[in-house]
Amino acid sequence: MGVLMSRRQTVERVQKVSLAVSAFKDGLREQPSTRRRAEAGTARQGTLEQEVQEGEEEALAGPSQPEESSASKAAWERLRDGRGVEPEEFERANRFTPPAFIRPKRELHDDEPPDISLEQREQILNDEMCEICEVWTAESLFPCRICHRVYHDGCLRRMGYLQKDSAVEVTETAHTETGWSCYYCDNLNLLLTEEEMYSLMETLRNCKIIPGVCLTLDDFLHYKHQVHKQQFERTMPEAQEEQAALQFNALDPDKKGHIEWQDFLSHESIQLLQKIRPQNALLRLLTPKERERARAAFLALDQDNDGFIEEGECRQARHTWFRKHQKEMLSCNVSISHVGPISEGSPTSNRNGKSLEKILPATKQEETRNIDWPGFLRENVAYILAARPNSAALHLQPLA
Repeated sequence: MGVLMSRRQTVERVQKVSLAVSAFKDGLREQPSTRRRAEAGTARQGTLEQEVQEGEEEALAGPSQPEESSASKAAWERLRDGRGVEPEEFERANRFTPPAFIRPKRELHDDEPPDISLEQREQILNDEMCEICEVWTAESLFPCRICHRVYHDGCLRRMGYLQKDSAVEVTETAHTETGWSCYYCDNLNLLLTEEEMYSLMETLRNCKIIPGVCLTLDDFLHYKHQVHKQQFERTMPEAQEEQAALQFNALDPDKKGHIEWQDFLSHESIQLLQKIRPQNALLRLLTPKERERARAAFLALDQDNDGFIEEGECRQARHTWFRKHQKEMLSCNVSISHVGPISEGSPTSNRNGKSLEKILPATKQEETRNIDWPGFLRENVAYILAARPNSAALHLQPLA
């Protein structure tokens, strides 16, 4: 009952925010006519009225705000516009201007179950020209492992999306099974609609979260407690606090004692998508590459070709292919980025089938609930989406 109330409250909040956004846009459209009426008066009168209005605003506002407030406001604006948080001192001389991002909109048919066939394989085709400069240079293009876009490393550098530390990583992984996600797919926050983003921003503001700032374990747990109390009007149970601590560890794979802002933002974005959108709507977010990799995973688990796998096998996929690669796991032949037939040395081959069983406790292996292809997609879609970012952090920790 608590979960249902949580989803209902979240949807109501999004609806309220949507109405506020519409009213705000209507107000913006009315501004030109108001400005024209003001300009019809004398210049002196307009100046006096402006001075009076500014004096009243200053009196109400009190002392001037410090510089941090303007920087924080700019950070919230970048977050709202889907541009993330860029350091103010970042020099963009001789660089391309990043493209304007338009947040997606929900369609009427989004909640209907999509037709994703298991038997009908999809042809994976990448673009032939760089997404940025629209020039074809064959093998020097880096493909995204999620979408169809390809890029030049030089173009990524000029846009500021490829720094010195990440240049080598992109070069090494873009043409491997691990793959590389472009700046569109790397940011899970860009999956949110305008209304959903305003809802998330409202939650972050109420919990005093500052954009761009790393979160320690205490900060993360305090935030989770506040969100839970706002939704359910009661203290978060100890079991959920332990799960939140596990999620923090998953977001901090290098054990630095804090989680990066972008990882926290991606985690909260995928959490909000799970709460607001039904699974059918999430399935429509999958790209052809992701659907094809899911087919390869399911067919590898369906050894008897009856169209069903056991629940334990579905959980295996969740804990291996549909989660992040750790550095020590890069030698594994099967991953969320795998496309094509499963190699003989992979964990899903008959030879190594027993070794995969060690991943799960014996009590979990005894579960016999069968899952078909549509159910497999529904139960794993959130983990497939959460595996998009390049970061080694697990943005959605699978339940034990």
